[in-house]
Amino acid sequence: MNVPDSVATALADRDVAGATCLEAGAGVGNATAGLLDAGAEHVYAVTDRADHAEGVRERFPDDDRVELIEADLRELPLPADAVDAITAHALFNVLPNDAAAPIAAELTRVAAPGATLVVDDYDPMPAESPVRRLFAVENAAAELAGARPALTFYPADGLRRLFGGHGWKHDRTRTILEPVPWSESHLTAHTAEVRGHAASLPDALGQQLITEAERLAKTTGHSDEGRMYSVAMALPE
Repeated sequence: MNVPDSVATALADRDVAGATCLEAGAGVGNATAGLLDAGAEHVYAVTDRADHAEGVRERFPDDDRVELIEADLRELPLPADAVDAITAHALFNVLPNDAAAPIAAELTRVAAPGATLVVDDYDPMPAESPVRRLFAVENAAAELAGARPALTFYPADGLRRLFGGHGWKHDRTRTILEPVPWSESHLTAHTAEVRGHAASLPDALGQQLITEAERLAKTTGHSDEGRMYSVAMALPE
């Protein structure tokens, strides 16, 4: 089913066979694929982006185990105690700070007693990192265009404590990628995000940000750095 190694590693010690699951922030459906491969009975793939929703439809066109939900994760159209397992794979790094707490509360609401939660994300990048510099330009463009950063990197302990405040009990934390391979295509995609934000800025300012992003992406090329972690938690029964 073409499950990325990072997703397979994050789910390797989770028993989701026969479970009703939720992928929070479906993206291209990597965690949905991982959950199905691990034996999940039903997966709610949730995203609020139309392009991601279309990608999920194309990836699972005839699989009645997958239910696509286009919704804000802060307002899920699901009843309380509806799911047995939740994944959030590379979700929190693309959320604004003020969204993290309400999303944690809403995911807790729909989780059944005894549910499992797997949150995978990236450590903050090293200060000297060339990739971090590109992300800083992307954040600058996003802040100037929409008053919100594009990227926020939380340490593993930060997300553990966030969900711990909603009653989740820590099970384990493990590394699933180290170093992280930031490929040329990844850097090109982040440069494209800078262009998108810059389009709404004054021409001179927007072009300056685009030029710097392109310079950083070109001089970096690709970089293996940083760590992706997986935190697993359980909701008491």
